Amino acid sequence: MRSLAVPRSTRTLVAALLGASLGWAALYALNEVLWDALFVSVLGLDLDERIPGAVHFFLYDTSKIFLLLTGMIFLIGMLRTTLRPERVRQFLDGKPLWLSLVLAALFGAITPFCSCSSIPLFIGFVGAGIPLAVTLTFLIASPLVNEVAVVLLADTFGAANTVAYVAAGLTAAIVIGFIFSRLSLDHLVADFVFATPVAVLQADGRRPTLHERVEAALEETREIVGRVWKWILIGVGVGAFIHGWVPTEFFATYAGPDNPFAVLLATLAGVPLYANAAGVIPIAEALWSKGMALGTVMSFMMATVALSLPEFILLKQVLKPKLLALFFGSVAVAIVVIGVLFNLAT
Repeated sequence: MRSLAVPRSTRTLVAALLGASLGWAALYALNEVLWDALFVSVLGLDLDERIPGAVHFFLYDTSKIFLLLTGMIFLIGMLRTTLRPERVRQFLDGKPLWLSLVLAALFGAITPFCSCSSIPLFIGFVGAGIPLAVTLTFLIASPLVNEVAVVLLADTFGAANTVAYVAAGLTAAIVIGFIFSRLSLDHLVADFVFATPVAVLQADGRRPTLHERVEAALEETREIVGRVWKWILIGVGVGAFIHGWVPTEFFATYAGPDNPFAVLLATLAGVPLYANAAGVIPIAEALWSKGMALGTVMSFMMATVALSLPEFILLKQVLKPKLLALFFGSVAVAIVVIGVLFNLAT
């Protein structure tokens, strides 16, 4: 009987991949714990103070995004080397557009990523041949709706408001995706997205070896991280600078229920901020307790997590200016509409 033993070089590579995966998971799980221990236990700093809080935010979030960026790009690269673009297209061709958009929105809802962390998946999906409108639907839904947001929203604003928030966020993503599907937008995506090392490996039509898959995924990770690392530092730096100076009193005064432009103001105010659902919901709760209308609070939350300045800076490397403006403009309009409808209903 012929031996089915795996070659030693392959076993070594598998062991290295497993070790790297465990190391990555440990670093990601301990990231916040380690920074908290350094700032609080070792240095004795108070994270509620502005400067220590901002520096802690910058170091923690930069580490988190780089870990997610490298891990997700590599993982998606590995998956894409076994997934033929034509098969993806064939699968989607057999499904109605609405179903593809719904699946993209639901997948975005179950991935616990902030707006910046969703971008590596977006790049991988576009490069794998998934229609741009479907990937943009995912990119909108992922930061807006996730399990963290659902749990915290339900605890803070109640089950009924949480269901309404989730339904509004998913509907906005699907509707915008449908509108984008009517337009010709592929030429507005940066060329490198379609010509990454993994895409080149896919193009030769044969099944790559494990070594080729790892090499292509590593090269793609280096290439993409090399393009965006400085923008990550700039974007998170801006977010960290603002993080310690969130003017809740200003928002409550000028975006209260008596201001007809409150929703628009709250949406615009949320754009330069940078936080995920876990970070923005406590701020939203404070604003709500100080008299801001629920719809205005929801618009502020959505703008903060889905239209952040760091996301704009990162997407600028992926989308050409016309599509970038169209994407952000469409999401901003949807957020304002959702806020107005919430205020009318409450």
